[in-house]
Amino acid sequence: MSTTELRKKLIQKINTTEDQDILEEVFRLLEIEGEDISTYKLSEDQKNVVEESRGQIVSGKSFDNKAADDAIDEWLGK
Repeated sequence: MSTTELRKKLIQKINTTEDQDILEEVFRLLEIEGEDISTYKLSEDQKNVVEESRGQIVSGKSFDNKAADDAIDEWLGK
C-alpha cells in the first residue's frame, strides 16, 4: 500500500470514528512525529546497575529466556 493510499484510508477512518479515545491516541502519535525526541539520560545509580548486570552476564550469572520463564512459573506455583 502506498503512502497516499494509506493516508486516504487513515483520513477515512478518522472521519468515521466516534471513539474519542482513538482520536486522541492518533493525535498523540502524530504529535510525536514532529517532536525532537531527546536521548534518555541514566542516573549514576542506573548506570551502576547496568554495569553490574553486564558483569553478571559475562560471568554466566544470568538466565536465558526459557530458564527465566520456568523460574517465574515455579515461583508463581504454576
